[in-house]
Amino acid sequence: MAKPRGSLRIPPALMFLVMLAFLAGGVPAWAQSPPYRVAVLTPGLTFSPVLDGFREGLARLGYQERRDVNLVVEDARGEASGLAERAARLAAAKPHVLFTVATAQTAAAKQTTTAVPIVFAWVGDPIRSGFIAGYSSSENNLTGVSNQAAALSGKRLEILLEAVPGIKRVLAIVAAREDIAQNCFRSLSESASQRGIQLLRRDVTSREEIRRVLRELPRGAMDALVLVPSTLGATHIDLLIQRAREDRIPLGVHEDTMVEQGALLSYGPEFRTIGAQAAKVVVKVLKGARPSELPIQTPEKIVLAINLTTAKTIGLKLPRYLVERADRLVE
Repeated sequence: MAKPRGSLRIPPALMFLVMLAFLAGGVPAWAQSPPYRVAVLTPGLTFSPVLDGFREGLARLGYQERRDVNLVVEDARGEASGLAERAARLAAAKPHVLFTVATAQTAAAKQTTTAVPIVFAWVGDPIRSGFIAGYSSSENNLTGVSNQAAALSGKRLEILLEAVPGIKRVLAIVAAREDIAQNCFRSLSESASQRGIQLLRRDVTSREEIRRVLRELPRGAMDALVLVPSTLGATHIDLLIQRAREDRIPLGVHEDTMVEQGALLSYGPEFRTIGAQAAKVVVKVLKGARPSELPIQTPEKIVLAINLTTAKTIGLKLPRYLVERADRLVE
Protein backbone atom coordinates (compact mmCIF):
# COMPACT_ATOMS: atom_id res chain seq x y z
CA MET A 1 0.00 0.00 0.00
CA ALA A 2 1.40 3.42 -0.97
CA LYS A 3 2.24 5.94 1.73
CA PRO A 4 -0.10 8.94 1.97
CA ARG A 5 1.30 12.01 0.26
CA GLY A 6 3.00 14.44 2.62
CA SER A 7 3.70 11.83 5.32
CA LEU A 8 6.85 12.37 7.41
CA ARG A 9 9.50 9.69 7.38
CA ILE A 10 11.64 9.71 10.55
CA PRO A 11 15.19 8.43 9.98
CA PRO A 12 15.75 5.10 11.79
CA ALA A 13 18.75 6.45 13.71
CA LEU A 14 16.75 9.38 15.10
CA MET A 15 13.80 7.15 15.96
CA PHE A 16 16.16 4.82 17.85
CA LEU A 17 17.54 7.71 19.93
CA VAL A 18 14.08 9.03 20.71
CA MET A 19 12.91 5.58 21.81
CA LEU A 20 15.95 5.29 24.08
CA ALA A 21 15.08 8.66 25.61
CA PHE A 22 11.52 7.51 26.27
CA LEU A 23 12.80 4.38 27.96
CA ALA A 24 15.17 6.51 30.08
CA GLY A 25 12.26 8.58 31.35
CA GLY A 26 11.86 11.50 28.98
CA VAL A 27 12.58 13.08 25.63
CA PRO A 28 15.71 15.22 25.31
CA ALA A 29 15.27 18.90 24.51
CA TRP A 30 16.56 18.56 20.96
CA ALA A 31 13.85 15.99 20.17
CA GLN A 32 11.04 18.34 21.16
CA SER A 33 9.64 21.53 19.72
CA PRO A 34 9.41 25.00 21.27
CA PRO A 35 8.09 26.53 23.34
CA TYR A 36 10.43 24.97 25.88
CA ARG A 37 9.41 24.85 29.53
CA VAL A 38 11.89 26.42 31.94
CA ALA A 39 11.04 26.24 35.64
CA VAL A 40 12.56 28.90 37.90
CA LEU A 41 13.16 28.70 41.66
CA THR A 42 14.29 32.06 43.05
CA PRO A 43 14.49 33.89 46.39
CA GLY A 44 13.02 36.97 44.70
CA LEU A 45 13.18 40.38 46.42
CA THR A 46 16.76 41.67 46.22
CA PHE A 47 17.64 38.73 43.92
CA SER A 48 15.01 39.76 41.36
CA PRO A 49 17.63 41.33 39.03
CA VAL A 50 19.09 37.84 38.46
CA LEU A 51 15.81 36.75 36.87
CA ASP A 52 15.57 40.06 34.99
CA GLY A 53 19.03 39.46 33.54
CA PHE A 54 18.09 35.87 32.71
CA ARG A 55 15.06 37.02 30.73
CA GLU A 56 17.14 39.63 28.92
CA GLY A 57 19.81 37.05 28.14
CA LEU A 58 17.27 34.64 26.65
CA ALA A 59 15.82 37.43 24.49
CA ARG A 60 19.27 38.41 23.19
CA LEU A 61 19.81 34.79 22.19
CA GLY A 62 16.56 34.78 20.23
CA TYR A 63 14.37 33.01 22.78
CA GLN A 64 11.20 35.04 23.22
CA GLU A 65 8.84 34.26 26.10
CA ARG A 66 5.58 32.52 25.14
CA ARG A 67 6.88 31.97 21.61
CA ASP A 68 10.09 29.99 22.22
CA VAL A 69 10.14 29.49 25.98
CA ASN A 70 7.64 29.49 28.82
CA LEU A 71 8.91 30.38 32.30
CA VAL A 72 7.20 28.89 35.35
CA VAL A 73 8.43 30.93 38.31
CA GLU A 74 8.36 29.96 41.98
CA ASP A 75 9.30 33.12 43.89
CA ALA A 76 10.06 32.38 47.56
CA ARG A 77 10.10 36.11 48.39
CA GLY A 78 13.07 35.65 50.73
CA GLU A 79 11.55 32.76 52.68
CA ALA A 80 13.77 29.73 53.26
CA SER A 81 10.98 27.45 54.48
CA GLY A 82 9.10 25.38 51.94
CA LEU A 83 11.86 25.32 49.32
CA ALA A 84 11.79 21.52 49.07
CA GLU A 85 8.06 21.58 48.29
CA ARG A 86 8.50 24.35 45.73
CA ALA A 87 11.33 22.47 44.01
CA ALA A 88 9.34 19.22 43.97
CA ARG A 89 6.35 21.00 42.42
CA LEU A 90 8.50 22.43 39.64
CA ALA A 91 10.30 19.16 38.94
CA ALA A 92 7.01 17.24 38.82
CA ALA A 93 5.94 19.36 35.84
CA LYS A 94 8.91 17.87 33.92
CA PRO A 95 10.42 21.09 32.55
CA HIS A 96 13.22 20.97 30.03
CA VAL A 97 15.42 22.89 32.49
CA LEU A 98 15.13 23.89 36.13
CA PHE A 99 16.84 27.26 36.69
CA THR A 100 17.76 28.02 40.31
CA VAL A 101 18.93 31.26 41.87
CA ALA A 102 21.16 31.13 44.99
CA THR A 103 22.58 28.30 47.06
CA ALA A 104 19.55 27.27 49.17
CA GLN A 105 17.31 27.07 46.10
CA THR A 106 19.88 24.95 44.25
CA ALA A 107 20.23 22.60 47.22
CA ALA A 108 16.46 22.08 47.28
CA ALA A 109 16.38 21.36 43.55
CA LYS A 110 19.31 18.94 43.72
CA GLN A 111 17.60 16.93 46.45
CA THR A 112 14.41 16.80 44.38
CA THR A 113 15.57 15.46 41.02
CA THR A 114 18.46 13.73 39.28
CA ALA A 115 16.63 13.59 35.94
CA VAL A 116 15.74 17.21 35.17
CA PRO A 117 18.74 19.34 34.09
CA ILE A 118 19.46 22.03 36.69
CA VAL A 119 21.23 25.28 35.78
CA PHE A 120 22.13 27.40 38.79
CA ALA A 121 23.14 31.03 39.18
CA TRP A 122 24.54 33.05 42.09
CA VAL A 123 25.95 30.02 43.91
CA GLY A 124 29.00 30.98 45.95
CA ASP A 125 30.87 27.68 46.29
CA PRO A 126 29.23 24.81 44.39
CA ILE A 127 31.94 22.30 45.37
CA ARG A 128 31.82 22.90 49.13
CA SER A 129 28.04 23.01 48.92
CA GLY A 130 28.13 19.48 47.49
CA PHE A 131 26.49 20.35 44.18
CA ILE A 132 29.26 19.34 41.78
CA ALA A 133 32.35 17.13 41.59
CA GLY A 134 34.47 19.84 39.98
CA TYR A 135 34.40 22.96 37.83
CA SER A 136 35.32 21.08 34.65
CA SER A 137 32.41 18.66 35.07
CA SER A 138 29.67 18.37 37.67
CA GLU A 139 29.36 14.63 36.89
CA ASN A 140 25.62 14.95 37.47
CA ASN A 141 22.57 16.88 36.24
CA LEU A 142 23.80 20.29 37.45
CA THR A 143 25.77 23.09 35.84
CA GLY A 144 25.66 26.87 35.99
CA VAL A 145 27.39 30.06 37.08
CA SER A 146 29.14 30.53 40.42
CA ASN A 147 29.44 34.06 41.77
CA GLN A 148 32.60 33.02 43.69
CA ALA A 149 31.26 34.64 46.85
CA ALA A 150 33.50 32.59 49.12
CA ALA A 151 36.65 33.22 47.11
CA LEU A 152 35.97 36.97 46.96
CA SER A 153 35.17 37.43 50.67
CA GLY A 154 38.80 38.00 51.64
CA LYS A 155 39.35 40.49 48.83
CA ARG A 156 36.22 42.36 49.92
CA LEU A 157 37.68 42.88 53.40
CA GLU A 158 40.97 44.00 51.88
CA ILE A 159 39.21 46.74 49.88
CA LEU A 160 37.26 47.83 52.97
CA LEU A 161 40.58 48.27 54.78
CA GLU A 162 41.87 50.36 51.89
CA ALA A 163 38.86 52.62 52.31
CA VAL A 164 39.23 52.85 56.10
CA PRO A 165 42.79 51.85 57.18
CA GLY A 166 42.14 52.11 60.92
CA ILE A 167 39.59 49.31 61.14
CA LYS A 168 40.23 46.81 63.96
CA ARG A 169 36.87 45.27 64.90
CA VAL A 170 34.39 44.15 62.24
CA LEU A 171 30.89 42.85 62.86
CA ALA A 172 30.13 39.90 60.57
CA ILE A 173 26.47 38.90 60.23
CA VAL A 174 26.27 35.18 59.33
CA ALA A 175 23.13 33.30 58.28
CA ALA A 176 23.41 30.21 60.49
CA ARG A 177 21.30 27.95 58.27
CA GLU A 178 22.91 28.77 54.93
CA ASP A 179 25.94 26.82 53.71
CA ILE A 180 27.13 29.70 51.56
CA ALA A 181 27.43 31.93 54.62
CA GLN A 182 29.55 29.35 56.43
CA ASN A 183 31.84 28.93 53.40
CA CYS A 184 32.21 32.68 52.93
CA PHE A 185 32.96 33.25 56.61
CA ARG A 186 35.87 30.79 56.44
CA SER A 187 37.47 32.83 53.68
CA LEU A 188 36.71 36.09 55.48
CA SER A 189 38.18 34.76 58.73
CA GLU A 190 41.44 33.76 57.04
CA SER A 191 41.83 37.23 55.55
CA ALA A 192 40.98 38.94 58.85
CA SER A 193 43.53 36.83 60.73
CA GLN A 194 46.27 37.75 58.28
CA ARG A 195 45.53 41.45 58.76
CA GLY A 196 45.07 41.49 62.52
CA ILE A 197 41.35 42.20 62.33
CA GLN A 198 38.99 40.97 65.05
CA LEU A 199 35.79 39.55 63.61
CA LEU A 200 32.72 39.82 65.81
CA ARG A 201 30.73 36.91 64.41
CA ARG A 202 26.98 36.88 65.05
CA ASP A 203 24.85 34.00 63.74
CA VAL A 204 21.25 34.81 62.84
CA THR A 205 18.25 32.96 61.42
CA SER A 206 15.64 35.70 61.00
CA ARG A 207 15.06 39.42 60.60
CA GLU A 208 14.20 39.69 64.28
CA GLU A 209 17.51 38.08 65.26
CA ILE A 210 19.39 40.55 63.08
CA ARG A 211 17.51 43.36 64.86
CA ARG A 212 18.39 41.88 68.25
CA VAL A 213 22.10 41.54 67.42
CA LEU A 214 22.29 45.13 66.22
CA ARG A 215 20.30 46.38 69.21
CA GLU A 216 22.49 44.61 71.77
CA LEU A 217 25.79 45.88 70.39
CA PRO A 218 26.54 49.35 71.84
CA ARG A 219 27.78 52.16 69.66
CA GLY A 220 31.55 52.00 69.40
CA ALA A 221 31.67 48.21 69.69
CA MET A 222 32.66 47.89 66.02
CA ASP A 223 34.63 49.88 63.47
CA ALA A 224 32.90 48.41 60.43
CA LEU A 225 30.14 46.06 59.29
CA VAL A 226 30.33 43.33 56.66
CA LEU A 227 27.51 41.29 55.23
CA VAL A 228 28.59 37.68 54.82
CA PRO A 229 26.79 36.62 51.59
CA SER A 230 23.46 34.87 52.20
CA THR A 231 19.85 35.05 51.11
CA LEU A 232 18.79 36.08 54.61
CA GLY A 233 21.31 38.90 54.83
CA ALA A 234 20.57 40.22 51.36
CA THR A 235 16.84 40.20 52.06
CA HIS A 236 17.28 42.31 55.21
CA ILE A 237 20.21 44.48 54.15
CA ASP A 238 18.21 47.58 55.11
CA LEU A 239 18.83 46.84 58.81
CA LEU A 240 22.60 46.83 58.35
CA ILE A 241 22.53 49.97 56.22
CA GLN A 242 20.54 51.78 58.89
CA ARG A 243 22.90 50.74 61.72
CA ALA A 244 26.02 51.64 59.72
CA ARG A 245 24.56 55.07 59.01
CA GLU A 246 23.63 55.62 62.67
CA ASP A 247 27.11 54.63 63.89
CA ARG A 248 28.83 56.44 61.00
CA ILE A 249 30.83 53.34 60.10
CA PRO A 250 31.49 51.63 56.73
CA LEU A 251 29.44 48.68 55.50
CA GLY A 252 30.98 46.30 52.97
CA VAL A 253 28.74 44.07 50.84
CA HIS A 254 28.97 41.79 47.81
CA GLU A 255 26.55 43.30 45.26
CA ASP A 256 26.21 46.77 43.79
CA THR A 257 22.42 47.07 44.22
CA MET A 258 23.08 47.15 47.96
CA VAL A 259 25.43 50.09 47.41
CA GLU A 260 22.59 51.86 45.61
CA GLN A 261 20.53 51.31 48.77
CA GLY A 262 23.18 52.89 50.99
CA ALA A 263 26.03 50.47 51.75
CA LEU A 264 29.46 52.08 51.40
CA LEU A 265 31.05 49.68 48.92
CA SER A 266 30.69 46.34 47.21
CA TYR A 267 33.04 44.05 45.35
CA GLY A 268 31.61 41.21 43.31
CA PRO A 269 29.60 40.32 40.21
CA GLU A 270 26.29 41.95 39.29
CA PHE A 271 22.99 40.13 39.77
CA ARG A 272 21.73 41.02 36.29
CA THR A 273 24.95 40.04 34.54
CA ILE A 274 25.07 36.66 36.25
CA GLY A 275 21.47 36.04 35.17
CA ALA A 276 22.29 36.84 31.55
CA GLN A 277 25.34 34.58 31.72
CA ALA A 278 23.20 31.73 33.05
CA ALA A 279 20.79 32.19 30.13
CA LYS A 280 23.59 31.17 27.76
CA VAL A 281 24.05 27.95 29.71
CA VAL A 282 20.32 27.19 29.68
CA VAL A 283 20.19 27.64 25.91
CA LYS A 284 23.04 25.14 25.49
CA VAL A 285 21.04 22.62 27.51
CA LEU A 286 17.92 23.31 25.45
CA LYS A 287 19.99 22.59 22.34
CA GLY A 288 20.88 19.16 23.70
CA ALA A 289 24.00 19.54 25.86
CA ARG A 290 24.10 17.53 29.05
CA PRO A 291 24.86 19.54 32.23
CA SER A 292 27.85 17.29 32.98
CA GLU A 293 29.33 18.29 29.61
CA LEU A 294 29.25 22.02 30.44
CA PRO A 295 31.99 23.39 32.74
CA ILE A 296 30.88 25.55 35.64
CA GLN A 297 31.29 29.22 34.73
CA THR A 298 32.63 32.06 36.86
CA PRO A 299 31.63 35.75 36.61
CA GLU A 300 32.54 37.47 33.37
CA LYS A 301 33.13 40.69 35.30
CA ILE A 302 33.80 41.72 38.91
CA VAL A 303 32.54 45.18 39.85
CA LEU A 304 33.78 47.60 42.52
CA ALA A 305 30.98 50.01 43.46
CA ILE A 306 31.24 52.90 45.93
CA ASN A 307 28.53 55.13 47.35
CA LEU A 308 30.04 58.62 47.60
CA THR A 309 26.97 60.01 49.35
CA THR A 310 27.29 57.39 52.08
CA ALA A 311 30.99 58.19 52.46
CA LYS A 312 30.11 61.85 53.01
CA THR A 313 27.29 60.95 55.43
CA ILE A 314 29.59 58.93 57.69
CA GLY A 315 32.36 61.53 57.45
CA LEU A 316 34.76 59.38 55.44
CA LYS A 317 37.30 60.77 52.99
CA LEU A 318 38.07 57.98 50.56
CA PRO A 319 41.52 57.55 48.98
CA ARG A 320 41.49 59.11 45.54
CA TYR A 321 43.05 56.06 43.89
CA LEU A 322 40.25 53.86 45.25
CA VAL A 323 37.55 56.15 43.85
CA GLU A 324 39.29 56.25 40.47
CA ARG A 325 39.50 52.46 40.47
CA ALA A 326 35.77 52.00 41.03
CA ASP A 327 33.64 50.64 38.20
CA ARG A 328 30.54 52.36 39.54
CA LEU A 329 30.07 55.45 41.69
CA VAL A 330 26.76 56.23 43.38
CA GLU A 331 26.12 59.90 44.19
